Amino acid sequence: MAKSQVLVTTEWVADHLNDQNFRLVEVDVDSQAYDSGHIENAVSWDWSTELNDQVQRDILSDEQLASLLGRSGVTPDTTLVLYGDNNNWFAAFAYWQLKMFGHKHVYLMDGGRVKWEKENRPYTNDVPKVEPVEYPLPESDRSVRAFQPDVLQAIQSDNTALVDVRSPQEFSGEVIAPPGMTETAQRGGHIPKAVNVPWKQATNEDGTFKSEEELQDLYGTKGVTDDKDVITYCRIGERAAHTWFVLHELLGYDNVRNYDGSWTEWGSMIGVPIERS
Repeated sequence: MAKSQVLVTTEWVADHLNDQNFRLVEVDVDSQAYDSGHIENAVSWDWSTELNDQVQRDILSDEQLASLLGRSGVTPDTTLVLYGDNNNWFAAFAYWQLKMFGHKHVYLMDGGRVKWEKENRPYTNDVPKVEPVEYPLPESDRSVRAFQPDVLQAIQSDNTALVDVRSPQEFSGEVIAPPGMTETAQRGGHIPKAVNVPWKQATNEDGTFKSEEELQDLYGTKGVTDDKDVITYCRIGERAAHTWFVLHELLGYDNVRNYDGSWTEWGSMIGVPIERS
């Protein structure tokens, strides 16, 4: 898939801020980043309260996501552009959910807040006024999501690549979660057969994605090739969604799924195999 089909540049965003039928959404790791300044006319989605079910551990149902889109003034014909801090961690997580949901016109702003700030582009503290709409439920497709039984089966398959996108310290079991992160597991380590390709290796210093050739080499040298089924995972699914985006949307791998249960689920389950290194 061409980058132009899933990415827009900071320049494109700056040129289209006042377009009709366009909605810019900021999704951050730091939920207070938006309040410190954001791109003009952008609305904010809080990943912890608005992109996850608040009763059971799960992503949004179709009904919940339709409600969020409606509150944000988004219709099925709206061009939706997502961006955020930390090289688009949670913007990619929102993108992954929207693609399963069936929203057709959705993009990431390449580089997110990092690139916007490096280019000294302006922020505002004004919050746009949004006219809520009714978003009709589409026919969703959850085929790019993996669950724990899928991962257990994948361990036994020679044709499935498991990609752990966490830090080397998390992969080895030295730490269970990055500093300051509260979601954790009972044990440290990684899923057997998984290869460690930290998510950030797919990006440049300015937050943009590396070239197709660089990405093919990054994953290909670890045996993660387009002739295999691929499952990505991290701690709670957001970094894994970023790598899912790289493999499925940028490199065009057909069979890539994000295991959003990730290590907080796997590392707490009784009886599943764990490796440490």
